[in-house]
Amino acid sequence: MCLNDAVEFGDPLFNDLTLVHNAIPDIDFDEIDTGTTFLGKRLKMPLMIAAITGGCKEAKEINKSLASAAEKKEIGFGTGSQKAMVESLWLFDTYYVRDVAPNCLVLGNLGIDALKKYPIEKLKAALDQCKVDGVCVHLNVAQEFFQKDEEMHKTSKASEAIKKFCGGIGYPVIAKEVGNGISREVALKLKELGVKAIDVGGFGGTSWIVVDGIRSGKDVSLFKSWGIPTACSIVETKSAGLPIIATGGIRTGLDIAKSIALGASICGIALPFLKILDKEGKEGVEGYIDKLHQELKTAMYFTGSKNISELKKARYILHGKLKEWAEQRIR
Repeated sequence: MCLNDAVEFGDPLFNDLTLVHNAIPDIDFDEIDTGTTFLGKRLKMPLMIAAITGGCKEAKEINKSLASAAEKKEIGFGTGSQKAMVESLWLFDTYYVRDVAPNCLVLGNLGIDALKKYPIEKLKAALDQCKVDGVCVHLNVAQEFFQKDEEMHKTSKASEAIKKFCGGIGYPVIAKEVGNGISREVALKLKELGVKAIDVGGFGGTSWIVVDGIRSGKDVSLFKSWGIPTACSIVETKSAGLPIIATGGIRTGLDIAKSIALGASICGIALPFLKILDKEGKEGVEGYIDKLHQELKTAMYFTGSKNISELKKARYILHGKLKEWAEQRIR
């Protein structure tokens, strides 16, 4: 569906941020260092291939191809939801990428429903098998609402499940939205529950409301615009003081630069990598990473930022909806 249907919807609002140009950067382009560290792993640039798939026959080839590109280009990689693996351990090889990405930052992925359904020992066994560096817990209440499954809308003990999981799993836990964003209030609550980072999963990229509306046949027209745009969600969540992964509609190195300037630590991209892999293979994926790196480095040069720490301090101007959001929400 993501390859063949129109599943991208909305605006992440990166065009509502202008980085201030520095006409005297006083640095050489070749001196610019785009490297950063996340969860103890060094990345050549603040980027990861975000969660896409797992648990089906196509997933093995997709994950290994993308993870090997991530390893070569020294960026991070995220697995798709491991619920299928927890239920059927024989699906392990559709998620496992350490054979092609031994040094890569690899993040596992579980949903709130899995945290409530399975004993923590069973969840840990799945993560241990994949040799992950951390685990994303995806928060997808809006997506699940439009799924076929009648066993939904049961989120009353989500906070309790997250707290228990954070305290017992033995891995850094990243709270991850999947397209509707995370607010300041929820970010602060997640910090209290013990998460170590937040993936904002903002509105403006792949819409999982749309995807599951297609799957279930349910009418999503009223709510497909629901959510916090990615740029707004970065602004919202940075007050929690946790590392931020910016995902949701990031498509260029300039989007990455703007995300870092707003407060993100690293960024994640999913759908473009899947589409490029499908059409151009692993070489195309590697070429796209190189393009993103060059665009990021160019934005850093134009702002006079010789490293990521300086990019975090880059001056910018907010306008349009993003400015209105910041003024009304962040006081």
